[in-house]
Amino acid sequence: MTQLAKSGRYLYAVVPSPAAQVYAFKGLEGKPVYTITNGKVAAVVSDVPDEKIRPERRHLAAQQAVLKGLLQAAPALLPMSFGIIAEGPKAVQEILTRNHDILARQLQRVAGKVEMGLRVSLDVPNIFEYFVNTHPELRTARDRFLGHNRNPSQNDKIELGRMFDRHLQKHRETHAERVAKIVSRWCFEIKRNQCRNESEVMNLACLVGRGAGAQAKFEEGVLAAAKLFDNHFAFDYNGPWAPHNFVELNLEL
Repeated sequence: MTQLAKSGRYLYAVVPSPAAQVYAFKGLEGKPVYTITNGKVAAVVSDVPDEKIRPERRHLAAQQAVLKGLLQAAPALLPMSFGIIAEGPKAVQEILTRNHDILARQLQRVAGKVEMGLRVSLDVPNIFEYFVNTHPELRTARDRFLGHNRNPSQNDKIELGRMFDRHLQKHRETHAERVAKIVSRWCFEIKRNQCRNESEVMNLACLVGRGAGAQAKFEEGVLAAAKLFDNHFAFDYNGPWAPHNFVELNLEL
């Protein structure tokens, strides 16, 4: 897929098949963005001048701009990962033919929907000290291993670290369930992604209705969930985005 001639086609997304279409927005290197159709599905592509597209900021921004444009122009879309290139129109057609049914089912799943992101983080100076102060068991262990000017052994440090990790994971699971229970009323699906750092409590991807009213209801749900937490927790939601986290494809290339 990546050892290509200069006539390669860069794949941005798959959409429900319209008549052959050229979009108003541009793609990588300012090239026209258009569809290659096959049955009920169509690939959104642009010509690429080189054999390989590097993940530079300008290329990533161009791909994101195309997906943003497709959110307005297409009733549903399946965003592709960065860097998928086909050798030409025939190769694109072959991909669509081999994967036609699964693409059509996935498009139906996300039709009329967008992705919203919701991250909740602990806004405290020191995560470990926060857990020590809120979990007596951890505070007792800290004092036993580190108190009275004691020089802890490596095993002591490992055990204390394990206790902290257990409390951290339980803390995340409990709070993620609380938030998901509230916002799920306005979501078709919720996916829990891996937290990026120790401060992050949850990283949720939420599939919601595309209309402004549906997104407003989701925002109301986020605010309602935030009221259950004290000022140590910071809520941050973003979107709408193409439904990256709800595309489950293992394409035959």
